[in-house]
Amino acid sequence: MDIKIIYEDDDLLVIDKPSGVTVNKSESAKEETVQDWAEKQFTIDHLPFTIDREGDFYQRSGIVHRLDKETSGILLIAKNPASFLNLQSQFAERKVHKTYIALVHGKVVPENGEINVPVGRLSFNRKRFGIVAGGRDSVTSYRAISNFKFQISNSKKPEELTLLELYPKTGRTHQIRVHLKYFNHPVFSDPLYGGRKVSRKDRQILPRLFLHASEISFLHPKDGREIFLQSKLPKGLEEFTKSLSPTID
Repeated sequence: MDIKIIYEDDDLLVIDKPSGVTVNKSESAKEETVQDWAEKQFTIDHLPFTIDREGDFYQRSGIVHRLDKETSGILLIAKNPASFLNLQSQFAERKVHKTYIALVHGKVVPENGEINVPVGRLSFNRKRFGIVAGGRDSVTSYRAISNFKFQISNSKKPEELTLLELYPKTGRTHQIRVHLKYFNHPVFSDPLYGGRKVSRKDRQILPRLFLHASEISFLHPKDGREIFLQSKLPKGLEEFTKSLSPTID
């Protein structure tokens, strides 16, 4: 598996996860995962990760958080239990700041704002999440970067699209995708939350979700210095945005 390492030292490893790669091992994950890859990168106490040991650090092979399979971008992996616990605490205390880039349907108004609605697993479909009463508090801020027009075949009027920067203040599963669907601006090429007809049309043009984890900042688990890292848009997403016509107001 070809995975780019953005940063590495004795305590942590930061990678640029490609789209289409699952993060954690599971019975449903038939292909190699990031977790499989991580177990091959380094050993703990001169023993491989695959040695059975208790605790989340070993069960998750040091992977601190997660990204959806089709989401690309920055992912943190701790190299020792102390760093793992420290980084997990930073996530829980909202000391980790993340930025995502997404292309969404429609013109987003206002251009800056916050989506604050609870997210939870849907009772009628346990693989999906939505805005549900009693769900977990979930907050996503956003900023519009650019507006585009996109000509759909067999349509007289071009569709409007918006490129967003998103700043999730919480880390719920599928949070950004669910919030944008609720906001009536689903992520381009989202097979779960984009709507059946819309996502089918999108994926004929772009066969992956347009969502990328582009920036992260956190405190180094050993010495407390601030770490700020960036990941550029993957080539396929960058080329797709260049093919769009910018909207001039």
